[in-house]
Amino acid sequence: MRELVLKMSMSLDGFVAAPRSESDWMFRGGSPDSMAWVLDVVAGAGVHAFGRKTFERISGFWPTAPGPIAEPMNRIPKVVFTTQRDFDPRTVAAPDPDSPAAATWTGARVAAGPLEAEVTALKQESGGYVLAQGGTEFGRSLVRAGLVDEYRLAVLPVALGTGAGIFSGLQEELDLQLVSSTVFEGGAKADVYRPKR
Repeated sequence: MRELVLKMSMSLDGFVAAPRSESDWMFRGGSPDSMAWVLDVVAGAGVHAFGRKTFERISGFWPTAPGPIAEPMNRIPKVVFTTQRDFDPRTVAAPDPDSPAAATWTGARVAAGPLEAEVTALKQESGGYVLAQGGTEFGRSLVRAGLVDEYRLAVLPVALGTGAGIFSGLQEELDLQLVSSTVFEGGAKADVYRPKR
């Protein structure tokens, strides 16, 4: 049974979304070694899982994006989690929906059933881990439902003061065990945690 890995970038004060959408805070502290870590996490997935809003926002970007992360982002199959049962990924795809790079975006599987059932079904499939990497509400839903097997958090050297967090609204405390912590040259760090069972 494969695992669900939640990868999120967050500020030092624990926010994964800033109050100002135009802020570039997610790029602070970037360096070649941190980019290599992101590439490793993205390329190791068997399937990429997104909430609908994030999917709509990024599906037009990646098929024509430069850089090494674009290759696994475009190659690896996608699943879109949504409550909109009539959602069609082809309606939000890349400028050239027939390009090979856009194929996994236009052909994304839609998971519109109950969250736990959809995630359980994905975990029972073969292949690399399920990589959930956006957005905030989707990540928060996975955390609250206890569906995350591993957290891979890129902690950036910036404090936002306010924003949205994936751990907001927990009904009870969530105990985590630190697996690894890697500090990068640009000041960011990667913390990997697993829930204590």
